[in-house]
Amino acid sequence: MWLRVSTVTLIVVLLYGGGVHVYQLAVDGWPPYAWAPPWLAAYFTALTVLDPLAAILLWTRRPAGAYLAAAVLVTDALANAYATYVLLEPEPLARIGQAVITALAVVAIATARTGHRRSATARTGHRRSATAPMSSADADAEDT
Repeated sequence: MWLRVSTVTLIVVLLYGGGVHVYQLAVDGWPPYAWAPPWLAAYFTALTVLDPLAAILLWTRRPAGAYLAAAVLVTDALANAYATYVLLEPEPLARIGQAVITALAVVAIATARTGHRRSATARTGHRRSATAPMSSADADAEDT
């Protein structure tokens, strides 16, 4: 149940994030994020595509969606931490936003790991005991 709730939460958050980046591009014009170094501005601009792409992949239950969501949210948390604590004067709201993004990154990692284990179980048709030796089929399933 928690996997479904976390997946839906991530989809909503990623669609919201993509919408925010589209809004910022529309309102602030080009080049966006003039206050940021070029590499950071390019990353935030790329989220205009990456956020909705991860959401769509999650919605269609593609394993790549969980991994892309985790990668996007982890790197977004790092980028926002840099912007909040290095480039800008950290305001209370920015600190809260940073904490939320970091928590969502942790949820995305947990979701990707759990989803990977469940899809491996579905492919092999059985669960491996934590104490049982791993068969070559289990090892192959975990590698994919």
